[in-house]
Amino acid sequence: MSAPRLNRAQVLEARVPEPDGAGGYVEVWEAVGTLWAEVLAGTGRHVAADQIAASSVPYRITVRAAPSGAPSRPRPDQRFRDGLRVFRILAVAERDGAARYLTCFAEEEVPA
Repeated sequence: MSAPRLNRAQVLEARVPEPDGAGGYVEVWEAVGTLWAEVLAGTGRHVAADQIAASSVPYRITVRAAPSGAPSRPRPDQRFRDGLRVFRILAVAERDGAARYLTCFAEEEVPA
């Protein structure tokens, strides 16, 4: 297996609670750090949902591995930002047996 081309900077973001001024809180996205990644689109599919047509494209985003628990290790409750594009992380797995890279299975969030 050849090494991935980590040629795109992705900002890793985590959801953080922030006081809303009325005793509660709202969740906002905060940058955790920037990771260099290889971003590969999968096969798209057409989905019919609630009388509207939608499309979905899965992505495989590969980054350098980090130890479990490290802040730089992506998690499924986080997302990547690439400029205006946002990729919600669905799952994370080691790419190879040597655990040098992680593959993040993601889906692009498209504003309605």
